[in-house]
Order: sequence, then C-alpha cells, then structure tokens
Amino acid sequence: MATVAPAAAGSKRGGGRGRKPLTAVLDNDANISAGKADAAAVHSAQKGKRGPSRSSKAKAAASPAQAPADEMAELQGMLERLRLEKEKAEEMVRERDEVIRKKEEEQERLQAELRKVQRAKEFKPTVSFPLVKSLLEKEQEGDDKGKKKGKGKKGKPGHERKRPCTAYALWLKDQWNEIKKENPEADFKEVSNALATKWKALDAEAKQPYEEQYRQEKEAYLQVVGQERREAEAMKLLEEEQMQRTAKELLEQYLKFRQEAEDGDSKKGKRKNSKKDKDPSKPKQPMSAYFVYSQERRAALVAEKKNVPEIGKITGEEWKNMTEAQKAPYEEVARKQKEEYLKQMEVYKQKKIEDAASLEKEEEEQKKIMKQEALQLLKKKEKADNIIKKTKEKRQKKKQENVDPNRPKKPASSFILFSKEARKQLIEERPGINNSTLNALISVKWKELSGEEKQTWNEKAAEGMAEYKKVLEEYNKAHSSSA
Repeated sequence: MATVAPAAAGSKRGGGRGRKPLTAVLDNDANISAGKADAAAVHSAQKGKRGPSRSSKAKAAASPAQAPADEMAELQGMLERLRLEKEKAEEMVRERDEVIRKKEEEQERLQAELRKVQRAKEFKPTVSFPLVKSLLEKEQEGDDKGKKKGKGKKGKPGHERKRPCTAYALWLKDQWNEIKKENPEADFKEVSNALATKWKALDAEAKQPYEEQYRQEKEAYLQVVGQERREAEAMKLLEEEQMQRTAKELLEQYLKFRQEAEDGDSKKGKRKNSKKDKDPSKPKQPMSAYFVYSQERRAALVAEKKNVPEIGKITGEEWKNMTEAQKAPYEEVARKQKEEYLKQMEVYKQKKIEDAASLEKEEEEQKKIMKQEALQLLKKKEKADNIIKKTKEKRQKKKQENVDPNRPKKPASSFILFSKEARKQLIEERPGINNSTLNALISVKWKELSGEEKQTWNEKAAEGMAEYKKVLEEYNKAHSSSA
C-alpha cells in the first residue's frame, strides 16, 4: 500500500503570494530522494578532505608547536593556585587547632583550680583554740553580764573595783549625821560648806586617824590592782605563746591537706556527717501506742515478705479500724514507757547539772594553774629583759669609758654618702614623707644605680677611707708616744 509523505524538503518560502499545493509522493520516490541527499553529504565530506583551504592549512601548521606550551603554562598556573590555596587551608587548620588546644588547656586549668577550691572548702582543722583564750572570753562574758545587771540609776557598773575614800570623805561620813541633827532644815550645799569649814579648822592630830585609814586602804587597793594587772599581762603573754603554737599547727595541717589534695590522695565521695552528735547517755524517746502495735505486727508481716511501705500501710489501716478496747493494752504499754522515760530524764538532767558544776570547777582549777604558768613565764621574760638591759648598759658604759673624744671617726660608706644626698633631694620633692618610706625610697634608688654611678660614690668613700687611715696612723703614733 502506497503512503503519502509531505514534500517539505523541496518547498521554498517567498517568491510568490501563495504556496504550491502538496503533492502525493510515493514510497519509492521518497527513498530515492533520501538516497540522493546522503550521497551529496558524503561527496561534500570527501571533497573537504581532499581540498582544505589555505587558512586552515596555516593554522594546522602553527597549532602543533603552540598548543603544548599554552597547555603547560595553564597547568602550571593552576598548580600554583592550588598550592597557594592548600597552604592557606593548612594555615587556617593550624590556627584552628591552636585555638582549640588553648581552649582545652584553659578549660583543664580552670577545672583543676575548681577542684582545688572545692577541696579547700572541705578543709576542717582538728586544732583547738588555746584554753587561755576560751577561759578569758568566758570570764569577760560573765563580767559583761554582771555589769549589765549591776547598772544603777547613773548607769555605773556594779562590779567595778572602787577606789578607797580619801581622809576627808571618811571624816565626812562620820560628821554628816551630826551636822544634819544640829541643822535639820539645812540643804546639801549648806551642810557641805559647814563640814568643809570644820575640816579646815581641824588640827593634824584629829585628821591623823582618817589619813592613816586612807593610807592603809590605798595600799591594799594598789596591791590588788597591781596583782590583777600583772596577772592580766601574764595571761596575755601566755595567750600569745599558745596562739603562735596553734597557728603553727594549723598551718602544718593546711599544708598537709593541700599536698594531699594536689596529689589526689584525698578520699572522694566520703562526706562527713554534718549533724550534731547525739548524747549517748540521753534517754530515748518513748514509743506511742501505735508504734508499740506496729512493732508487734512487724514480725508477722516480714514473714509474709512485705516491704516497709506495705507494712506501714497495713498497720495504719488496721490501727484505724481497731476499737478503743483493742487499743487499750498498747496505750497502757506506751503510758508506762513514758513514765519510765520521765524518770530517766530527771536523773539525766540532774547528772548534766552535776557535770556542768564539775566542769566549771575544773575550769577554775585549770585557770589557777594557767595563771601560775603565765606568771612564771612573765618572770622569765622580765628576767631576760633585765639581763639584756643590764648588758646593754654595761656595754654602753664601757664604750663611753674607753672612747677617746680625740680619736678619729670612721668615714661614711658609699651608700651612706649617697643616702645623705638622696635624702635632701627626696625631702625637697616630698615635704611630708615619713622616715620609713624615705629610707625605702633611698634603698630603691641605690639599687637602681648603674655600675658607673656606684663607682663614683665608691671613689668618694675610698678617698675618705684613705684620709681616715692617715689621720688614724698619726693618732696612734701620738697616743703610743704619750703612753
């Protein structure tokens, strides 16, 4: 059967107003046309191979020599760019690694410091404060309480030691009532003026008993006050000595603790119980009726393999459902236990009172012993001070006896010469400076001097020393000839 194909290949646009009508083409005609077109394409390709143009021949002659050089240059440029990018990337990686490493080191250091701080918080010294300090604090607290209770209308403390009355005050006490009987309507000022006039008129013989009484009371007062001051000084000296020992012991404990913390020897995970230790001699609280019942039922419920919450729930429900008659035996047991507990508490309280009295007595005895020890320590200190004082006085006296006023004096050293000059300058610069700061600044300035600057002062000191040796030699010759 013949098919119709459109003849589009042979159609041409333009050239006329209309289009030529399509004509039917048979299959054989179409195949013949296609074969002609293929043959024309093959012929043109063969023609192109056989006869290339002159320009293509010139390009073909130049390209074999230039193409490898261009490709090589391009490859080298790419390699250079890749190498630079690689170096830049490696540098960035190194910087990032360095930052990460520093952060990790800083984090490790902070964690180590945190561990040290946490361990330092756990430091609990076993050293106890000196007994002298605790006894003195208790005594001071007692005195303060007594002063508060003994304050009168004028606010004066009632436990202060009173000074002895003067001879005139003693005589005034004896004469006041007599003058008041003679002049009952006289006021305080009139009575005082009258007694003052009468006291001035008394002779020495009449005043002597009162003056003698005042002298005796004053001597006793000064003796007691002097003893108290001496004891206070001795106790302070003993307290300082004990505090030094305590501080040394505390420092040793802390250093040991720090060493153990740094070495990792301290035990972790073990926390000491912060609760106050209970007194083992104190009687235990009695059980209630419900607890007596639950204790009785516990054995049977444990045998049934009930756990603690279940036991509590079961016994609670059973106790609620029990009648008063069923609860009565347990309440009776609880009542007897409470009575026994109250008796034991009375005995315990009495024992605590006795223990407190005994402890107070022991503290008083210990205080006396420590006062004696403190006085002995004070005597040793006074003896040592006296020996040092006498030795210094002997040396000073001997030095004054042996020193010849005509003997040449040693010259100043290089530092002394420098300090004199620097002192004047610093006083002018800082008019209100104290002596200790001034000496410190001079020392700093001397240390900051260079070798050449110090050499100048050393030369001045050497000149003074040479002059001193000459004068001393002349003095020795004159002294030996006179002797």
